[in-house]
Amino acid sequence: MEDQVLLGFIAIAVGVAFGILLFVPFVAVSYRRRGRLGFGRTLLWLAALIYFWAIWTYTLLPLPDPDTIRCVGAITDPMSVVRDVQKALAAPGNPLRHPALLQLVFNVVLFVPLGFFVRVLAGRGILTALAAGFGLSLLVETTQLTGVWGVYPCAYRFFDVGDLMTNTLGAVVGCAVALLVPRTLRGAKASPDADLPRPVTRGRRALAMLCDALAFGFLSVGVGVTVQLWLQFVADDRAAVLDGGLASAAGTIVPSALFLVLILISGRSIGDIAVQLRYTGSPLPAPFARLLRWVGGIGGLSALALLGGFFDLASSLLILIAIVMLFATRLGRGLPGVLSGQHLVDARADIRDPQRFPITKP
Repeated sequence: MEDQVLLGFIAIAVGVAFGILLFVPFVAVSYRRRGRLGFGRTLLWLAALIYFWAIWTYTLLPLPDPDTIRCVGAITDPMSVVRDVQKALAAPGNPLRHPALLQLVFNVVLFVPLGFFVRVLAGRGILTALAAGFGLSLLVETTQLTGVWGVYPCAYRFFDVGDLMTNTLGAVVGCAVALLVPRTLRGAKASPDADLPRPVTRGRRALAMLCDALAFGFLSVGVGVTVQLWLQFVADDRAAVLDGGLASAAGTIVPSALFLVLILISGRSIGDIAVQLRYTGSPLPAPFARLLRWVGGIGGLSALALLGGFFDLASSLLILIAIVMLFATRLGRGLPGVLSGQHLVDARADIRDPQRFPITKP
């Protein structure tokens, strides 16, 4: 039982980690296909990620020690499912507690979420769910048959045709159950009003700030790791690798510079692009206003981080100020908007037509 709980925690941890990694592009796609980020669909996609990893953790883990494995063959008789049911019914006691029947039920239930996600998230029907269930099950069974694709000298878990059948049945059942979900909440088609402007809210601005923070963090880690690898394997400078100063500096400067270039060219940060926001309307020249906007956000934080020491406290204070000003300024334009003299609009709004899309002044 403890092993099953541990495998569940592993699936959740890995699924959430991938969810965080994919969050910014997910937000961008959601705003372009549906005009907004739906809380329910976001949770469903996160559940789908966790489910995907749960399939592999429960069917392959824990990986055994190669010296302790016992090679097994393959069960290719499809009637083995019928015999397992007969065995459970013929055994004394409650047949619902028989291991053979419990295993069949587990194989069906394990793939029910797959069919559910196929209909609700992908908008596909029974045939697609059947193909997806069979295909994923075949991939799992083949992975077991090949000893995790050659990692082990032989299969240590059975390739079972019965599992293919019950897994596929589970996917079909899940797809049928998903019919209970209202049609308006199912499918992956773009909303017809996705291109229409939506109200600018503090929550939306906060989401843009979160996307900026995640994008900056991922870029920083990527650049830092790249520099460390270069120092280790190209420059062969072990001292610099252990010091970590160069990687840390590069991990701050490079993402900050990329944000600066993006804001100067487009007037929008990665978060603004993701949630379809735009700063506009400053009395200052556009390049200068955009520079000040960068200084009030990623630029200022990066500079303080590079200075270090006492300025680490100043950096924390700037983050606190940014959060406070998110709620203290109109529409959450925050410190970047105050410094640049700009205000927020929906990027899909035609600002040339104030009668259709009036601009709310700060």
